[in-house]
Amino acid sequence: MTYPNRLTDNSTLHKKILAHRPLDEYELKQLREYYRIGLTWTSNALEGNSLTESETKVVLEDGITIGGKPLREHYEATGHSEAYNLLWQLADKQEIGEQDIVELHRLFYFRIDPAAAGTYRTRNVIITGTDFIPPSPASLPFAMQEFVASMPLLRQLHPVEHAALLHLNLATIHPFADGNGRTARLLMNLALLQSGYPVTIIPPILRGDYIAALQASNKVNNAPFINFITCCVWESQKEYLRLLESLDR
Repeated sequence: MTYPNRLTDNSTLHKKILAHRPLDEYELKQLREYYRIGLTWTSNALEGNSLTESETKVVLEDGITIGGKPLREHYEATGHSEAYNLLWQLADKQEIGEQDIVELHRLFYFRIDPAAAGTYRTRNVIITGTDFIPPSPASLPFAMQEFVASMPLLRQLHPVEHAALLHLNLATIHPFADGNGRTARLLMNLALLQSGYPVTIIPPILRGDYIAALQASNKVNNAPFINFITCCVWESQKEYLRLLESLDR
């Protein structure tokens, strides 16, 4: 499926969102908790986690395990929720450091594999469904340093394009043994929050289009992925405005 580039639409909806601000403490709390569940569920589901949205809510809010579901899937939910907290701690900054990326991964992954959490991979990896080969383990420190050094220039782009490229570039480097997709989506949302945009969710139903856009951008140019993300942001902005209006009633 071909996705249009909606950067102009993103900017228009952003102005409408800004008209609702500043939000009071109650509204902020309601929205943060709403997206904690939504982002955790969708991001994990994109990677094959079988917890439903309602089950994810029970795990995070009540601390109850779901019968018949693997313990790892519960760890993925609680770990993602803790990494989500870090997004809000870093949201007021105007830069992102390498240690911020490492910490996002560590928080998400430390219950699953403490030794690998927040640590760059030491082995080569094969990414299924593509012939793309990520950088070797020996080149990862330099690749990550180059990536972080490029961020000030990327920040000069439209905020949505900037966030999409952060996701794409981290996914391309693939620095961790596992959890790269979730870390990339967290990083993308950190950049969006720092620019005043709402949390953006990639629905699991679009998983095929999402992977295809990533693969196409690895082979050709960045446009397929940027266009895909602009559409996801646009849909998330519309949902965010709906939530704001419901809180204002």
